[in-house]
Amino acid sequence: MNLLLTGVAGFIGSHLAERLIADGHTIVGVDNFDSFYSRSFKNENLKLLKASSSFSFYEADIRNNLLIQDIFLKNKIDLVVHLAAKAGVRPSMLHVAEYYEVNLAGTINLLENMRQNNITNLVFASSSSVYGNNKKVPFSEEDSVDQPISPYAATKRSGELLCKVYNHLYGFNISCLRFFTVFGPRQRPDLAIHKFTRLIDENKPIPFFGDGSTARDYTYIDDIIQGVVRSIDKLNGFNIYNLGESRVITLRQMVQSIEKLSGKMAILDKLPLQMGDVNITYADISKAKTELGYAPLHDFESGMKKFFEWYQNSKKLIYS
Repeated sequence: MNLLLTGVAGFIGSHLAERLIADGHTIVGVDNFDSFYSRSFKNENLKLLKASSSFSFYEADIRNNLLIQDIFLKNKIDLVVHLAAKAGVRPSMLHVAEYYEVNLAGTINLLENMRQNNITNLVFASSSSVYGNNKKVPFSEEDSVDQPISPYAATKRSGELLCKVYNHLYGFNISCLRFFTVFGPRQRPDLAIHKFTRLIDENKPIPFFGDGSTARDYTYIDDIIQGVVRSIDKLNGFNIYNLGESRVITLRQMVQSIEKLSGKMAILDKLPLQMGDVNITYADISKAKTELGYAPLHDFESGMKKFFEWYQNSKKLIYS
């Protein structure tokens, strides 16, 4: 199968492309090397892919209709996996218009080009942030998601609704995947596990928001990739799936894990809770288990060991 994969140079995108190529698929990758973090980091993500004859790459912004049109015209595409987005809850509050332009206008551009080229199969990357401060845990796909608390979350929920419209009007088969705090080798450097590991390793203070009781459903990258691959194999109609580990780890527990692995104590820069941050994320994955056969294999501790090993082996290369 020939797949168009947006956001291919990112953390999840590069891992997914490697897996899909290993499974025998051909990948047309798109990325604009957004300046949110280093281009050199993303180039490292692409190294293995660029060595494969089953991979082609376009540097393009998903908002640029002429470029996206050209990519669709020059390639036979069977299915689109749309991961590209402006990421991050806190930055979205500082750059609201840009987040809406990329995450919504960019998504509309892809959907329209799919429609014009009679391509009706899409996997869309959503986020656990759409649940906001949902008081019922674990979070189920049936729960209300009408109260997002950040622009980023609102764009992801809006993206899901756009997908529903294209399913209704044009018969698109679409699965929207709500990712729960993905971590592992090549994790984005701005995300807490990676950021804190580097700061603790360098004996620098870490920004510690609140009392340490906020909690996340950390999900190892290989398990997320398993869920995406299974959703590709079972596209049928419109569906939303939670992809998480279905276990919560507090901020304090996460920091303690890094301390144990590094043999260093964290220096805490204690700060108040930030606007837009949710108190907890916790996935009910029963629907993904039943309908996709999704079965996460990595607990937090084993995933952290693999991430720390990667960090130790890579830090001189990516931070030199």
